[in-house]
Amino acid sequence: MDTLEDADSCPAAPRDLPRELGAGWLAAPTRRSDGPHARAQRKQGQACSGMAGVRVTEVDWHSRKNGAAHHTQEYPSPELVVRRGQVFTLRLELSRPLEDQETIIFTVETGPQASEDCHTKAVFQISEPDVGQNWTAVEEAQTENTMTVSITSPPNAVIGRYLMRTRVSSRRKQNDRKLGEFVLLFNPWCPEDDVFLDSEEERQEYVLNDSGIIFRGVEKHIRAQGWNYGQFEEEILDICLSILDRSPLHQNDPTTDVSHRHDPIYVTRAISAMVNSNNDRGVVQGQWQGKYGGGTSPLHWSGSVAILHKWFKGRFKPVKYGQCWVFAGVMCTVLRCLGIATRVVSNFNSAHDTDRNLRVDKYVDSFGRTLEDLTEDSMWNFHVWNESWFARRDLGPSYNGWQVLDATPQEESEGMFRCGPASVTAIREGDVHLAHDGPFVFAEVNADYITWLWHEDESRERVYSDTKKIGRCISTKAVGSDSRVDITGLYKYPEGSRKERQVYRKAVRKLFGVEAPGRRTRVRRAGSRGLWREDLVEPATKPSVTGKFKMLEPPMLGHDLRLALCLANLTSRAQRVRVNLSGATILYTRRPVAEILHESHTVRLGPEEEKKIPITISYSQYKEDLTEDKKILLAAMCFVTKGEKLLVEKDITLEDFITIKVLGPAMVGVAVVVKVTLVNPLLERVEDCVLMVEGSGLLQGQLSIDVPSLEPQEKASVQFSITPSKSGPRQLQVDLISPHFPDVKGFVVIHVATAK
Repeated sequence: MDTLEDADSCPAAPRDLPRELGAGWLAAPTRRSDGPHARAQRKQGQACSGMAGVRVTEVDWHSRKNGAAHHTQEYPSPELVVRRGQVFTLRLELSRPLEDQETIIFTVETGPQASEDCHTKAVFQISEPDVGQNWTAVEEAQTENTMTVSITSPPNAVIGRYLMRTRVSSRRKQNDRKLGEFVLLFNPWCPEDDVFLDSEEERQEYVLNDSGIIFRGVEKHIRAQGWNYGQFEEEILDICLSILDRSPLHQNDPTTDVSHRHDPIYVTRAISAMVNSNNDRGVVQGQWQGKYGGGTSPLHWSGSVAILHKWFKGRFKPVKYGQCWVFAGVMCTVLRCLGIATRVVSNFNSAHDTDRNLRVDKYVDSFGRTLEDLTEDSMWNFHVWNESWFARRDLGPSYNGWQVLDATPQEESEGMFRCGPASVTAIREGDVHLAHDGPFVFAEVNADYITWLWHEDESRERVYSDTKKIGRCISTKAVGSDSRVDITGLYKYPEGSRKERQVYRKAVRKLFGVEAPGRRTRVRRAGSRGLWREDLVEPATKPSVTGKFKMLEPPMLGHDLRLALCLANLTSRAQRVRVNLSGATILYTRRPVAEILHESHTVRLGPEEEKKIPITISYSQYKEDLTEDKKILLAAMCFVTKGEKLLVEKDITLEDFITIKVLGPAMVGVAVVVKVTLVNPLLERVEDCVLMVEGSGLLQGQLSIDVPSLEPQEKASVQFSITPSKSGPRQLQVDLISPHFPDVKGFVVIHVATAK
């Protein structure tokens, strides 16, 4: 309970807050102390502007009761945290009983220059219950000098940090008296809130779960990575509010910006821009060149908490470095913290369509190597974004539900690097003209993929065409478990179906304005001949020879790679095939880093004969140029008799090994030992390895453990203890970092019992 002192002893409260503090009213980077001196100062500030006659002497915010009712008890904030559209209670201690003609009048306000016109300020008095779009106060109980009041905010109230004041209406002149501050969040439990989600299981997963799974890898080898969202960790709520206040939208016009924070469309679009550092001093700086000097490799991060703390304590200097899953992990933390149901989604074979033609054009040379100076589009092995659940009042109810948001800075949207919200339903139905960024998201999951052989005379020849390659195995974590759920069907109709092609043609018409039946759109790009779009979506003529790469041994990090190119003659006549092989280490965006294979073979295939070309890539060939993505791309350009051509590609991800075991039951407040078993993947001795451990509710911050030197291919164990602070399922992330080989990651879910 806060005691309110007489106003006579109070210094005057400052009227104008610095612009950069805005609705968060946050003095970055230090969190206010909660020591005796600080509490005394706050109480003194809360006592400003005394009242003659009756006055409020103490306030009890009922933090535990309100927190449980509003699902906000996990926030460690010293202030009350509640959700909009839902009642919360206060108990006021008065200096004397109210007279019949007296009543208490409340004022709540958020942001600079708060006003009722902007819906950032409300003045209301104790009255009868009122169901509507206004702030209300209802007296629940009263003793001689004590009053319990229920306050309800509108379900479309502006979210953020509020200041609450009171005064007593009477014939005497009264001044407002400051009660204190509270934080108001979006409310997925409130049916009238635009973010309402009608499933308690999904609310538990997408709002309250503070850890999760991010899927990475390649389509045929999807791997799960644990991620610590940590939305209930110390200072994270304050930091999330400050992200809104650091936005250029707020810096340029703070009053208008705060007034728009009732709208999840506006808030999520602002956060999408602020999670990356392009255009602003946002949270994370992207880096896709494979060089991470002066910062942290994107693969070293195991969660959002360390990133957000680093940004905040570094006075809003962007944190180096991130890639798509880092941006998505951080954005999921921020939106869950603010009360919007959010999940992380991975799309395999994800298109980056730079020229908005719903097509990925890749140019290769006679060895199947990507010509980067010609290839503007790309197909990433995987790309990670977010979905948030809310209504689309701007589009209509049929587009309510999951909305795509992507904080990875790929293309500008209305002058800023941001993407979304784009309705998943609109993407599935080909309604790419609807806000926001529909064409880009549609292409990510459903563009056509075409590979062109570029000849020395600058002519090009189509050697591969696939309408089904883009947008495979779209994945997210299951509700209530760590398994993978395939949600591709939410984004598009089944590949190869008539409906999917109809939607694709609809999207083309919407984008290019080709409404009349039979009309065709001419598509040109620099250095190329004009081609009719309708010619491009049909598959190229299949050659008379097929080819496929086949691994002969599992591809293990630190070992030689052994595989074969299998060629098959589909005809009853002999065929001669010239095969140009190339291989390169790549980033997960499929951008080549260094060539590690370059050789040619000539093969004679008898009628309906199959042959294998053995391929060996030694560890010494790839070890210097392997990126932390641990990926290699092989290509075979096959030139068949009579001018036919065949391109065969294979993405390889190298395997590693780590296991985590908890030695005994886990209980809040009781230390438990964790055993991590790891293997040196190399055929050489390694030193200077470090084990990084993280987990919300299990550890405070990160734990760093030096690993003893490891002999070639040695298996070793490291043990350490943790003392859980929260019950329930908790995720522990472990990351083996070495200067000699890429990161080896693992995670385990620990079920923590409550203290006895």
